[in-house]
Amino acid sequence: MSTCLLTSLPSMRAASFGDLIYRRFLRPLAFLMDPEKAHYRTMGLFRLALKTPFFGGILRHSLGVTTAPGDAAEVAGLKFPHRIGLAAGFDKDGKWLKELSTMGFAFVEVGTITPKAQAGNPKPRLFRLKEDRGLINRMGFNNGGLEGLVERLKDRPKGLIVGGNIGRNKVTPNEKASDDYLTCFKGLHPYVDYFAVNVSSPNTPGLRELQDRAPLTALLNRLQEYNRAQEVQRPVFLKIAPDLSNAQLDDIVGLVADTGIEGVIATNTTISREGLQMPGAQVEAVGAGGLSGAPVRKRSTEVVRYLRDRGDFAIIGVGGVEDGPSAQEKIDAGADLVQVYSGMVYTGPGIVRTCLSGLRN
Repeated sequence: MSTCLLTSLPSMRAASFGDLIYRRFLRPLAFLMDPEKAHYRTMGLFRLALKTPFFGGILRHSLGVTTAPGDAAEVAGLKFPHRIGLAAGFDKDGKWLKELSTMGFAFVEVGTITPKAQAGNPKPRLFRLKEDRGLINRMGFNNGGLEGLVERLKDRPKGLIVGGNIGRNKVTPNEKASDDYLTCFKGLHPYVDYFAVNVSSPNTPGLRELQDRAPLTALLNRLQEYNRAQEVQRPVFLKIAPDLSNAQLDDIVGLVADTGIEGVIATNTTISREGLQMPGAQVEAVGAGGLSGAPVRKRSTEVVRYLRDRGDFAIIGVGGVEDGPSAQEKIDAGADLVQVYSGMVYTGPGIVRTCLSGLRN
């Protein structure tokens, strides 16, 4: 496709072409499918389209992000071209890093990864709440294991900051959980730019018990002991639940100081079902799982603000971010960086440009 043709598409601003294709064609088709199948098929189709000379050129043009001087941010010693990243869970095994880089993300968090591959919880395990622009998932850390991810990260896109979100295998008891986390930490250390320690997923039995101060301090100290012994130290973030009480959040503030980690990712999914538009019977039929997207936006922002008022450490805000105003809300509350996840489903692949254009206004 000629440069002349690409530059003659004035309506393709703010990723409008990519969004047009997604919202009018791909999303309606995807919403007819099981959400998990739709996730993989949509990304597979996107990869195929990028390899096609005609559509690939149009997509790269419409999705490409041109950064301005004010977009950049330095957080935890890492230099980000802008503040919008992709949360863990979307690309668990690092299979789509090149495609996600094309969408303009400043950073992508892979995982949650566990030492050994595991299938996760029984299907169906991912559900759309279209009325609420949310998702409920009970995936259960399904992933292909540490070894496969390491091999893929050896060929990661240049210039893309990659975080490694780590967890424990379902069969590993909490008494030995730190062994799993350390195994992942050691294996990924040469290949990622930062770590996210996930002790807040509601979909692995007993995992949230690790958020208690004593076991969490022991876990983070063990990771930091290894980290400090390396020639290059990686920033470590703790990913927390939105369901923590203020007293528990106070413990998190103290724990960040005690262990010397760089900061917090606020927040993971919630187990609350308050304020949903979806009829109660339908919500009940979905069953257990973590709720993400627009319904968790308010609470996650409250957690970001609470932490910022009490601590001078890096905060990555996530929860209900799908456009400029929702991204700006997190930054105004005190977040240094912002992640999206469910917003990808509802807004589409142009979400980075959509968020950035809103932040600049």
